[in-house]
Amino acid sequence: MSTERHYDREFVRTFFTSPTAVDEDDSAKMLRSAAQLRGMQAPDVWVPDNEDATAPSMREQGVENIVEVVAEHGADFPGEIHPRVVWHRDDPETRYQGFQQMLSIATDDRDAITHIDGFVIPEVGDLDDWKKADEFLTIVEHEAGLDEGSLSMSVIVESGEAELAMGNLRAEMGRPANNLERLFLLVDGEVDYTKDMRAMTRTGELPPWPELRHNTSRGASAAGLIAVDGPYDDIRDEAGYHARMRENREKGMTGIWSLTPGQVVAANTAPLPPEEGTWLLEVDGEEIDLVEEDGTQVYDGDAVEIEDLGDTYVLEVGDDERELDEDELREELLNMTAYVPGMDDIVDSMEEFEAAKEAGRGAIAMTQATTIAIDGVEIDIEKDRMWDEATYQAAQTPITLFQDVYEHRPDQHDELEEMYGADVVERATSVGD
Repeated sequence: MSTERHYDREFVRTFFTSPTAVDEDDSAKMLRSAAQLRGMQAPDVWVPDNEDATAPSMREQGVENIVEVVAEHGADFPGEIHPRVVWHRDDPETRYQGFQQMLSIATDDRDAITHIDGFVIPEVGDLDDWKKADEFLTIVEHEAGLDEGSLSMSVIVESGEAELAMGNLRAEMGRPANNLERLFLLVDGEVDYTKDMRAMTRTGELPPWPELRHNTSRGASAAGLIAVDGPYDDIRDEAGYHARMRENREKGMTGIWSLTPGQVVAANTAPLPPEEGTWLLEVDGEEIDLVEEDGTQVYDGDAVEIEDLGDTYVLEVGDDERELDEDELREELLNMTAYVPGMDDIVDSMEEFEAAKEAGRGAIAMTQATTIAIDGVEIDIEKDRMWDEATYQAAQTPITLFQDVYEHRPDQHDELEEMYGADVVERATSVGD
């Protein structure tokens, strides 16, 4: 089976759910609000949620609200629309209800289905269960007069069965007996996964489940799909949300569930290359951002101290204290620092490597230089990084993400130009072609 993707988007940053019906005078209030989000506040994937986010007694009204709101606003919504319906691997009645929800949405005369890109199926089990959902979608397409495979299917991995199924997905997709090529997102659902695994923590908090996130990212990569992390429930913990996204990106998982418009903005912007390059000081496994002052990178914490003795220096890092000459101190600081390239840096480096490759050179050295200031002591450092084709391809990932966003989210063009500048945006959209 090829890992060729069967959809336009290569990246999804945000998976935003909205209740389909609430117990208020306007039961579709939350849907209407979400449908009118634009720019960085609008998600890449909007999920009108007729499962967990909507009370069982309101789900029939929820189907009606999806049709009404999407028919009215769907054409102008800048992201994709993927309603979540009810489903359960162990309950045929619930699966049938999910089928009826999809059928009602797809065959309604108001043609909301023309603005819907697919459906999200929760609580899936083994691959046989995934195939049942796929078969229902094929029937829905037939009943709605749609081309077979025109609706995508995303699943939420909320059980050990579903986690194991991802390992067999690559071999099953593309067989004549199924339409699993319609798969789009693999989304983690850590809350129900924790329940299914009968896991417990002392505080009652969810385990971090790094293995699940790794396995979902691996499964998506092997099958040519997109991996999305589950919800981060502590909506006030912005630092924790950013840390979670950073950990995910290191696993190849760009997307994350967003519960609030604020989380949508954070998740939309966090994966993009930084506006400016920054220097880090690494101390005891912690990365500390240095502050630039007039071209000098300044550290003003207590974890690292330098004393100038005239001909030598005393470097103190935690409990470790050493006397060093200037070259030795420079070497130590080189080992303790790292550079985070900004968008302009990445584009410059890629353009320079492309020019070198065009001239017949297979590798070039890129240099970053700065001055580090600690306790008033200033030391000039330079870092060289050898760029070859493999380095170039790795550096291309954040640029490919940016290009994907720029292509599919024209509503964010103004904000992107404000972030980076029109010239950098123009160069970033063409580099790497």
